[in-house]
Amino acid sequence: MVKQLTIILLGICLFSFGIQDRPTIYLIGDSTVRNSNQAYWGWGSLLGTFLDTTQVTVANHAMAGRSTRTFRKEGRWDRVKENMKPGDYLLIQFGHNEGSKPDTTRQGYRGVLRGIGQDSVVLDWGSGEMEIVRTYGENLRRFVREAKQIGVHPILLSMIPRNQWDEQGNVKRANQDFGLWARQIAEEEQVPFIDLNEITAKKYDNIGPEQVKTKYFPGDHTHTNYDGAMENAASVIEGLRNIQHPLVKYIK
Repeated sequence: MVKQLTIILLGICLFSFGIQDRPTIYLIGDSTVRNSNQAYWGWGSLLGTFLDTTQVTVANHAMAGRSTRTFRKEGRWDRVKENMKPGDYLLIQFGHNEGSKPDTTRQGYRGVLRGIGQDSVVLDWGSGEMEIVRTYGENLRRFVREAKQIGVHPILLSMIPRNQWDEQGNVKRANQDFGLWARQIAEEEQVPFIDLNEITAKKYDNIGPEQVKTKYFPGDHTHTNYDGAMENAASVIEGLRNIQHPLVKYIK
């Protein structure tokens, strides 16, 4: 009886150790990564479908409506850092909520400065509350550096493409602004970069505007349905394969 109990307890300890030792893939971003709306889906909610989740865990901490600025300001990044451990991974995809001029209005509270520079502005919210607003690139830079300090492996991704098309019938790319800046920070900080925007945009180009709208975008031009999120999750997997990232060993 004692021997059997010892074996059971040993098995429980080994199982518990296995769970704790398993690396976690943390995701931070906006609604295109995680969305609770039944009609709209984020690709981060489906990424685990492509992975062996007995070997790696996916923790999706993205939140709808957030920018690189507000994700930190609301304390969300601090909560992610509290959970991360050496050997974990961090996928970062922002860009959809950064575009407004940064100020204290309802329209500008998510906005950031454009580019990758280290310039900043100070906003006065009243009652002694001051906020330093930095560039999109500097915000990414800080996420990356702080993750590295913990021993976490960051990956930067360009934002998924919107259902917007140019006069030549191609999906509009983000390679002149937010996608470009994410790539530049990845190169500067020597971390992997997945051009999710380009990978999915090529798929949309092949399908065409009418089918993309019908198949993936039930409402606005930004948020996809389940099928669209699944396609973007597949694009993330394709991106990992393209750069031969160590995470490919967890792909089913």
